[in-house]
Amino acid sequence: MQCKITRNAAKVLRQELDKPENEGLILRVMITHSHGDHAHYGLDMSKPGDNDEIVSTDKEIDVLLTKGEELLDGVKIDYLYFPQEGFVITNPSKGNHGDH
Repeated sequence: MQCKITRNAAKVLRQELDKPENEGLILRVMITHSHGDHAHYGLDMSKPGDNDEIVSTDKEIDVLLTKGEELLDGVKIDYLYFPQEGFVITNPSKGNHGDH
């Protein structure tokens, strides 16, 4: 499985992951809602479970993805400052380029 994190997202995520209360936790990308051929995604921090795969990224941030969940393979985590500040998670490899 694959996951891409942009430079903006990595900067914000690193600040959160470095907080003492998040020690030992790993970033998790999850599906909050799916319908048809695409999904909506969310972020959390947790410890890996039996159904998780730890995916290493080029930004030196590991990500937990649920094993075998096709709509998670290839997700991209970005952080935008405009028009509204926040994380944007898409899966371009599955044709999901943003919320509708």
